[in-house]
Amino acid sequence: MNNGTSGSDYGSKDFATSFDTNKIILIGTAHVSDKSVAEVNEVIEREKPDIVAVELCKGRYKALKGEEEVKEVDVKDLLSGNKFYYFLMHWLLAYVQKKFGKEQGVKPGAEMLSAIEKAEKTNARVALIDRDIQITLGRFWNKMSIFEKLKLFGSLIGATLGFGTEDIDMDRMTDEDVVSQLVSELRKIAPTAASVLLDERNAIMAKNLLELSREGKVVAVVGAGHREGIKKYLDAPESIPPVEELMVLPKKRFSWFKAAAIGLSMMVIGLLALLVYSGAVSLYTLLVMLLILFITKGILSALGVILARGHSLSILTAFSLAWSGFLHPWLPVGWLAGIVEAHYRPPVAEDFRTIMKTDTIKELMQNRLFHILLVAGLANFGSMLGTFVAIPIMVHYLGIQNPFDIFKVALSTGLRLVENVL
Repeated sequence: MNNGTSGSDYGSKDFATSFDTNKIILIGTAHVSDKSVAEVNEVIEREKPDIVAVELCKGRYKALKGEEEVKEVDVKDLLSGNKFYYFLMHWLLAYVQKKFGKEQGVKPGAEMLSAIEKAEKTNARVALIDRDIQITLGRFWNKMSIFEKLKLFGSLIGATLGFGTEDIDMDRMTDEDVVSQLVSELRKIAPTAASVLLDERNAIMAKNLLELSREGKVVAVVGAGHREGIKKYLDAPESIPPVEELMVLPKKRFSWFKAAAIGLSMMVIGLLALLVYSGAVSLYTLLVMLLILFITKGILSALGVILARGHSLSILTAFSLAWSGFLHPWLPVGWLAGIVEAHYRPPVAEDFRTIMKTDTIKELMQNRLFHILLVAGLANFGSMLGTFVAIPIMVHYLGIQNPFDIFKVALSTGLRLVENVL
């Protein structure tokens, strides 16, 4: 099996002329269409290729074949950093695909599995031409802006609930016009995501296909959204960018969003200190305001855990620690609630094995690993929501007609302090 790239002569005239692209036959498929399964079988039967290349990496190949090793992931590790969001995004994508597949009566990836089985029956070699899914997800997440992430998550959550998917005709999902329209929509919603999920992988798969064509006739089974991009690279091999840099995780960029969030927290703390110093707000009033904020954040964070049917101590953890998000917006309130939930309701090996394969919310709620992730996610969401709910309550408590008066008093106090120092 070929699962990666070899050589370093791409991007040169020699590379462009050393392959016979006529040996490469591209099939663009819909991953949940029985029509695609039939087309794959028919083309392989007719062409009798030496190699059947599929849009899979080693991990996805093993999962599709049912050969994946069930590894118990460290829950603490899963809840920390970006891994939680990687997993959530991966699950949402898988869930939407399974949802479409169930409606069509076809298992997601059936056309890939059919291609592999057909290759084995005809003694053709199976080649894996896609990039490792973990690298793709890592690059996908690290390169997207916060606004792209929010828009994409919103679209995926909407799709899981059935919004915007009612008029999708799966029989037309491989038509050029339909595919172009869908790809165009993805580029509008999240251009960076389109670059990582489509453009980068198109270059990698085209490079692998050209290498494979040296060994004989190749039938390549790829998603319909990749077909046109791969074909462009096959028609102009010299245009393929260096793929080595596409096979590693990019360095984390400086996050302006995180910096702004921390700056906002510091500004609020400074604002409150200036109000107390100026005498516009008494220390007692300030403490009452903070108590309102902390209780509001705590109640909504705890409510999130209750909605997730979390353990009573997970609820208490969320309520007790949600206030910490005021001091630093990235303190792991949900992470701590999730750890407590994992301690009292630890997941078993079966939970790790089945979490990506469940089809209904009811089944997911019975999966302890998903339950832990849900507790963590809703605890965090409740804590963040609490800040926005508490602000108008605090303004009402102070009896302020115009909230901007607070900023005016604090600003004038700050300017006087600076003048005195100078």
